[in-house]
Amino acid sequence: MNEKLKLVEDVESSVRSYVRSFPAVFTKAKGHEIWDEEGKRYLDFFSGAGALNYGHNDENMKQKLLDYITNDGITHSLDMATDAKVNFMEKFRDVILKPRGMTYRMMFPGPTGANTVESALKIARKMTGRTDIISFTNGFHGMTIGALSVTGNSMKRQGAGIPLNHTVTMPYDQFTGNEQDSLKYFERFLEDNGSGVAIPAAVILETVQGEGGINAARMGWIRKLQEICREWGILFIIDDVQAGVGRTGTFFSFEPAGIEPDVICLSKSIGGYGLPLAVTLIKPELDKWKPGEHNGTFRGNNMAFVTASEALEYWRDPAFEEGIQERGRRMTAFLEKMVETYPDMTGRRKGRGLMQGIASDVDGFAELVAEHAFKHRMILETAGGNDEVFKLFPPLNIPLDALDEGFAIIETCIKEALQIQDQSTTSS
Repeated sequence: MNEKLKLVEDVESSVRSYVRSFPAVFTKAKGHEIWDEEGKRYLDFFSGAGALNYGHNDENMKQKLLDYITNDGITHSLDMATDAKVNFMEKFRDVILKPRGMTYRMMFPGPTGANTVESALKIARKMTGRTDIISFTNGFHGMTIGALSVTGNSMKRQGAGIPLNHTVTMPYDQFTGNEQDSLKYFERFLEDNGSGVAIPAAVILETVQGEGGINAARMGWIRKLQEICREWGILFIIDDVQAGVGRTGTFFSFEPAGIEPDVICLSKSIGGYGLPLAVTLIKPELDKWKPGEHNGTFRGNNMAFVTASEALEYWRDPAFEEGIQERGRRMTAFLEKMVETYPDMTGRRKGRGLMQGIASDVDGFAELVAEHAFKHRMILETAGGNDEVFKLFPPLNIPLDALDEGFAIIETCIKEALQIQDQSTTSS
């Protein structure tokens, strides 16, 4: 261990995580590549856990940011009006909302995904007068108390240190297998006065569960869930913090389902450049906050507004979205080939778009693949309650040759992991 990593070990809290998986001191990044202090180049299939959908240090975003700083643009403004904020709102309305026939009001609750989730839960409870929230198995919505209460991971929930109340967990699509319809189970709970479940204020859903194991809900299941919510007067919240902003192939992950959520949570890549920003989209009839009823010191990150506005330029050209979908098809084909070619890993392809991975029934296999990927200078993360999935999260605009380079590394790591597993089985 070099001196800098030793300093991290000695000084930083034991809660640190990613530095344990990727033990290097990084100094530079561009597009889909990262370099450490020794000049070693790494291929980035992590994208800041979905916060860098456009890659590192996009030239146009960087120049806009430099110009803004050089001209002494407003950095901090709470929720006052600034040209950076107004420009973002205008462009988001014109480039994203209007073409999709959407009329949401924009709320800036604070800089993180947890902030937007907290605001969504609060407005649902405020507008319905009810307390309970329905969430789903393996869901992940953030680490603050409200967001954590609708998160499924038991280890993270235990970190709260207090009971997490007023939430009910229902089975996600295909959680119990194809033979059972989890929404019939949900409906039964709503209909039966003896179920112990009160009519909730809202349902919160990730259409693809990132941290929970790259579980992708079927479009028909999502549509049926919205129908149930409409029938019972339950608000429908989509958490698109990780799956949104193009990660699944369309700007919003739910677009293929043709639904209209009551509230949409956005963060991570909405800032474009990796700068903290969160947006809560609320249907106008639900936007009944009192001024300042939900606020925060850093809810107006003007530098993020600048880069977020420039990032939306990508979405003016339909070819950008088509390019994401083409890369997603290539990823699907590659992963299905790996599952077929290497049956000993007992793998299943999961996810959609550029948010996919392979779940392995072999204990520790996905972690081994990610570990070997780092040795081959690739940043690759695991997901799932038992880290049973190695997931692929390259930038949306990664060059096709770099995408193929990553696929080749992953196949090498699969072979190496299988060899280790085989040696372990033989020796035992």
